[in-house]
Amino acid sequence: MSSQLRAQIEDFYLPRQLVDAILEVGGIPRDSEEAEVGIGFIDIANYTFLSKFLTPKENQEVLNGLYTAFNSVLRRRGGYLNKIEGDSLMFHYGGLIDSRARRIGNKDELQLYIARELFYTCVEMQRVSVLFNSADTRFLDDAATKHDRGVLGRAFAIIERLRNDDAVANPLSAMFQIRIRIGANLGEVTIGNFGPEGARQWDVIGMPVIDAKRMETTAPVGGLRISKQYYDVLRESGIADEYYERFRREAAALGSRYAAITRDELFQIRTVTIREKSNAYYETCSIQVNPNLPEQISAQATALLQQGRYGAGQVADLVRYYRGNRYVIDALEECLTNAGVGIRKGEIYRLLYPNRYRTRQESFDGDSAAVEAVYATEFSLFDLMEKLGKYQDIIKRSSVGDIDSIPFSSFERFVSLAQDQYQRRFDELKTEIAQRAYFHNVVFPMVFTIMEAAVLEYQAEQEDLELLSG
Repeated sequence: MSSQLRAQIEDFYLPRQLVDAILEVGGIPRDSEEAEVGIGFIDIANYTFLSKFLTPKENQEVLNGLYTAFNSVLRRRGGYLNKIEGDSLMFHYGGLIDSRARRIGNKDELQLYIARELFYTCVEMQRVSVLFNSADTRFLDDAATKHDRGVLGRAFAIIERLRNDDAVANPLSAMFQIRIRIGANLGEVTIGNFGPEGARQWDVIGMPVIDAKRMETTAPVGGLRISKQYYDVLRESGIADEYYERFRREAAALGSRYAAITRDELFQIRTVTIREKSNAYYETCSIQVNPNLPEQISAQATALLQQGRYGAGQVADLVRYYRGNRYVIDALEECLTNAGVGIRKGEIYRLLYPNRYRTRQESFDGDSAAVEAVYATEFSLFDLMEKLGKYQDIIKRSSVGDIDSIPFSSFERFVSLAQDQYQRRFDELKTEIAQRAYFHNVVFPMVFTIMEAAVLEYQAEQEDLELLSG
């Protein structure tokens, strides 16, 4: 009985892909090796909030369903689910565990194989997440087991209950969505057995793994961030061009605004700063993966308009989060305008350029309504978000110079000149710090408070209309 139970335990807990790989090579690899590997990390955005509305058992069912969905992608493409930690997971391609990689002898071909599979796996993971929210099982192939379908069915039932349960807070029941962020990287790592006897794990370690995790922590929700080095491989191999054409075709077929997306907008190269790592800078590429994103965010905003103050705040948050994406912001502006929300563009402009606004107001003899009408036609909402971004970029730059070298003539003069320089530099720094503090504590939050107030104004008007009609 004990041997039978042990066999059941091993079959239940040991990764089958790892066992199959070891059987194929004919023995347990005792030594680690250096290998080219592609690493991906997935994290569920804001899952702590969502989990508050679930029992511990329901949390387990939903996560098991989601990870079953993700693993179906890995099984199909040949990736290895390395580990699961709470609401995040790690997967990789390459090394002994990857039977296809083992059969590729050419280094360049191996890198291309890993780059392609990792990239399209990340794209599919995001799209599977969207399908998961809709209880859509099209991501499963014919080989999916009865067990997997059962796990997914239980997760879908919980999500549907939350959306339709009147006892649950309206905002959640209307907008329960699981959204993920993904980070990925390529590089040479150490791969092998790690851990003490009785608790060993097949794992990969090295800077490419650490950097992949950092890509994930800074990735956009619903999107993908990769290292600049990884993007260069995709670009030079033609995979980036291939994906760009495919993305635009899919967007056009869906009637999405993204059909007109440019290559630079699809692959946005930028430097990100990680404060927890002493403001370390990383060259990265942020990639759009959802060809229907503008329309989905617009539909989300439409639903939020009916959710009272919570909804108003969430609409403002959508504008804040997607402020650099002209397609999403244009879709949001159209959605809000069509609903009857009066976006106070003049008020936003006044925050950014108070002197210019005052001059314009004087030219209209102080008629604020006339000024607002001009700004409403002169600027799109995205135009104003771009101006906000430029404002932010300007205050990030430091104009404070370094301390000049002081020639020594006497103690008194040297100390006096040094004190003058340090005082001048301190006064300049005070001005810069004050400007930054004003932007971050007044201008930036007020822009989105204006957006929230515009939605609240619309909601109040709708309530008045309902009272009148009643």
